[in-house]
Amino acid sequence: MNTANQYQDCIDACNACAVACNTCFAQCLQETDVQMMARCIALDADCAAICTLAANAMARNSEMAKHFCRLCSEVCLACAHECEQHHHAHCQACAKACKKCAQACLDMLN
Repeated sequence: MNTANQYQDCIDACNACAVACNTCFAQCLQETDVQMMARCIALDADCAAICTLAANAMARNSEMAKHFCRLCSEVCLACAHECEQHHHAHCQACAKACKKCAQACLDMLN
């Protein structure tokens, strides 16, 4: 069975991660020391973009979906690591979503 349904858990994790990253991005811009959050903001943007790309590729049953998911897992782990460094609730929620997405992408590769 080679349909988007086989990817549904990963698609859901990617979409949830994109939302968490965009939320974190927006909230980081509201922090007192935005400069301290610069790397977090940049990784949030990259992560949201690759999560959306990966989810869309899986929904289309693209032959490149696994390649996007491999990259997505790497970006998610980098974003999670950065977000874990910050005590803000939005960063912690983002890190959790990123880890879940990274695992879902890795699971999809097998």
